[in-house]
Amino acid sequence: MPGNKGVVYEGPGKVEVHEADYPGFELRDGPGVNPANVGRKLPHAAILKTVATNICGSDQHMVRGRTTAPQGLVLGHEITGEVVETGPDVEFVKTGDLVSVPFNIACGRCRNCKEGKTGICQNVNPDRPGSAYGYVDMGGWVGGQAEYVLVPYADWNLLKFPDKDRAMAKILDLAMLADIFPTGFHGCVTAGVGPGSTVYIAGAGPVGLAAAASAHLLGAAVVIVADLNKERLDQARSFGCETVNVALGDPKDQIEQLLGEPEVDCAVDAVGFEARGHGREAEVERPATVLNSLMDVTRAGGAIGIPGLYVTGDPGAADEAAQQGSLSIRIGLGWAKSHSFATGQCPVMRYNRQLMQAILHDRVQIAKAVNATPIPLDEAPRGYREFDEGAARKYVLDPHGMLPRAS
Repeated sequence: MPGNKGVVYEGPGKVEVHEADYPGFELRDGPGVNPANVGRKLPHAAILKTVATNICGSDQHMVRGRTTAPQGLVLGHEITGEVVETGPDVEFVKTGDLVSVPFNIACGRCRNCKEGKTGICQNVNPDRPGSAYGYVDMGGWVGGQAEYVLVPYADWNLLKFPDKDRAMAKILDLAMLADIFPTGFHGCVTAGVGPGSTVYIAGAGPVGLAAAASAHLLGAAVVIVADLNKERLDQARSFGCETVNVALGDPKDQIEQLLGEPEVDCAVDAVGFEARGHGREAEVERPATVLNSLMDVTRAGGAIGIPGLYVTGDPGAADEAAQQGSLSIRIGLGWAKSHSFATGQCPVMRYNRQLMQAILHDRVQIAKAVNATPIPLDEAPRGYREFDEGAARKYVLDPHGMLPRAS
């Protein structure tokens, strides 16, 4: 049995790489593991050798101390790997398969899974529907920022790449299938993006950039990406997006300068609960700012996709209401404009096979759009630090030295 190492949350602002248990076919007790899940037998699981595992903005919320994540939690929910062992109940996944792992853990058996709502599986998290690897209040499934990781319900969850050599040639693109590409795509689909649409995307982090690439794939006429960070706005412009710097003021005025009118057809919130204000309040946290601004700039009858994360508990919030996930949303404005809203985890399995095909057949260059940057697993603390400082990069951890390096 080989050893294992993983990226561990050590408290606000601190992650370290530690020795970790090699996965087994039973869920053990540990940081964040729901007591009802301890001892759960997993004959339907597969153990993966991790080929790529990404740092996500959702991980940063925990590392900043903005959730109730326990110290000692092994992080990571964006996983691509090679199957090295399967449980006795695994029938179709084989040792040696190169696979993408949806960040949502789903059983494939419950009502929600059968309806395609794999982001809110009813059988994997005793606390509430929905689960993910290495994440707070998600049942305690061990994270994938590690050399090896366990994937339950392997036949259901794993997406096999059809040709291993062809997949390795595009591995940085395919590594985005675990979360941010489907999540950005879902934000656009639920916002109603289609041919000829004008789209406003709040946030130029990796999910916002993935949403922008998705909007182009869906045929949008104009894609406007907004942020406070010049480097990230430059990255959005690098693949054909218009940009808005909300530090300069109300996005509505800048949208009008770009389109000749102050509203768009569709909008996507790729920021979430740590949003800042606009204009003179750009350095101040205003968690409802993005949602309220999207209702303001989206035309009547339009839709707003909300892949940005909102939480039920935020101990770092500025006021008591926000600490409980209660924000001052102008729901009356959205109601008056007959807006539609879509929230929650992206059901990755709804999109990942189609997006894999788009990657393999050169319809999209998602790794280039999000500036995917491989680094060794041991350099994860640096990746977290630089990402938190606003680097316009999607850091991809490379536990086994299998990823291409920039020349």
